[in-house]
Amino acid sequence: MTAEVPAGRYGPSADARADRKLKIVAVVLGALVAVGVGWYGYRTLTGNEVSAQVVAFKAVSDQSVEIHLEVHKGAGTAVVCTLRSVDADHNEVGRKDVRLTQHAKEIDTLVTLRTTARGETGELVGCQTAPRG
Repeated sequence: MTAEVPAGRYGPSADARADRKLKIVAVVLGALVAVGVGWYGYRTLTGNEVSAQVVAFKAVSDQSVEIHLEVHKGAGTAVVCTLRSVDADHNEVGRKDVRLTQHAKEIDTLVTLRTTARGETGELVGCQTAPRG
């Protein structure tokens, strides 16, 4: 003969403990999802990310390189992009900071970079949001 233990007499059952753990896990995961959605929404709405790329470049002479630059940024955000050129021996022969203040989200521009010798490349070092002022 087996005696049944009265429910709740010796603490919560294993099912009740498992249910409590699942509720805690669900609340934590829900909070993480809410934080992730909020972060994504904030980053999307602020739109201050800057991305850029060199579309093409051409050595015009021994003293200049033309660089076709494409920049994506937030509307109304001013950015500064640093461009450079190196010669065949990988020595830097030209560098220029270009300030772009157009209000458009996408800027397609042609920049002439003066060089001290014939430039073999036209490179984008980086772009960042310009300081105000």
